[in-house]
Amino acid sequence: MLAARPSIVPPPSPAPADPAQDWTPLGVPWPAAARREGEDILVGGVGLAQLAARFATPLYVLDEAEVRERCRAYRRALPQAEVAYAAKAFLCGAVAEWVEQEGLGLDVCSGGELELAVTCGFPPERIILHGNAKSPEELASAVRLGVGRIVVDSFPEIARLAVLATADRPQEVLVRVVPGISAGHHASVRTGVEEQKFGFSLDSGDAADAVARILRQPHLRLVGLHCHLGSQIPDIAPYLAAVDRLVPVMAAVRDRHGVVLEELDLGGGHAVPYRAGEPAFNVEEFGTLVTAAVARQCARHRLPVPRLTIEPGRAVIGPAGVALYRVLTVKHTPSGLTFVAVDGGMSDNPRPALYGSRYTAALVGRESEAPLAEARVVGRHCEAGDVLVPSVGLPADVRPGDLLAVPAAGAYHLSMASGYNMVGRPPLIAVRDGAARILMRRETLDDFRRRDIGR
Repeated sequence: MLAARPSIVPPPSPAPADPAQDWTPLGVPWPAAARREGEDILVGGVGLAQLAARFATPLYVLDEAEVRERCRAYRRALPQAEVAYAAKAFLCGAVAEWVEQEGLGLDVCSGGELELAVTCGFPPERIILHGNAKSPEELASAVRLGVGRIVVDSFPEIARLAVLATADRPQEVLVRVVPGISAGHHASVRTGVEEQKFGFSLDSGDAADAVARILRQPHLRLVGLHCHLGSQIPDIAPYLAAVDRLVPVMAAVRDRHGVVLEELDLGGGHAVPYRAGEPAFNVEEFGTLVTAAVARQCARHRLPVPRLTIEPGRAVIGPAGVALYRVLTVKHTPSGLTFVAVDGGMSDNPRPALYGSRYTAALVGRESEAPLAEARVVGRHCEAGDVLVPSVGLPADVRPGDLLAVPAAGAYHLSMASGYNMVGRPPLIAVRDGAARILMRRETLDDFRRRDIGR
């Protein structure tokens, strides 16, 4: 079990190795308890080379204790708030169980995520459903299953929910608004600004119209406002700006409709480091500053303080994961660039191709005295853009058969994985206290064949 850490921030650089011990802590961006022991790296007390030999590669490893400790860090930092894990980062039955046991709610954005969570025993009243284009079937399922809140993102959803909800089964809803705040590491994930697909604009008046329409529906109960600013946000300032923008909107709803909203959901998007030296989100500072800002704004507008809700996903599970690949080929170009091609790629991690995301990698399973040389780790797919790590220092004698480990691989890898080139999605192995167990098996050619029923 990991030692308690006060906040989700990068720990200090690893201390020099103790001559009395034969292992060295790794530090950011590896799982907090990861350490190098001889030629191997241990995560959750289990050697990565050992796991690769046992389960083959590509392979994903998830440190259960790290996930649980990150859940607890959020609960400690925000004891009065609701913390809902954002399932889109990654969801399987075991992860749903872990976050439920640690006292978190669940934020889902599809019928598939919802059904998986409920069938795994997650309490539906602790689930929030959102998404910009929920199907009628997904809305009906959410109402039938009794989800806690549905985040309304468009006018048609109001009409559909008004039909589905009844006096015996009223539905609590939040209105997702666009606060006009730009935050996030890439234009494709900045969702708090105008001219993107999510939410109701405050500036255009659509948000006010949505509030009025919901309040006219007898079986819909408007409980609060929701916003999501973006992803990989290292700073707290954008969230403070969102509070300053949204609390006055809550006051306007009270003044215009006589309704006091009970909840303010600031979404997620908290950054994690993918390489040494990158910033991370300080959730302890976030809890202190945002809680104070909400109280200050509410006092200014003579509002009772609403319940605060946040939806971290990547910050809970991202640093707990490690991806393992086997080197297949090494090529040296005339310009001196070295391509190290592995047995996975954009089908199990599309983030570098989508957003230009940057990772690091380390040689595992053998010791090398060769000097480090710049290399580009690429995938096996038929795309020039299939690059996993654009630039990393690897031993100059890296060769086919070597094992590479990529840290910070817990979020948006398997959840975004595809069947491109029919390579098959890798398995997921949970590690804890020196033991390993399979959470998700490897996708095989038989799985692809079963879907091919046209002959």
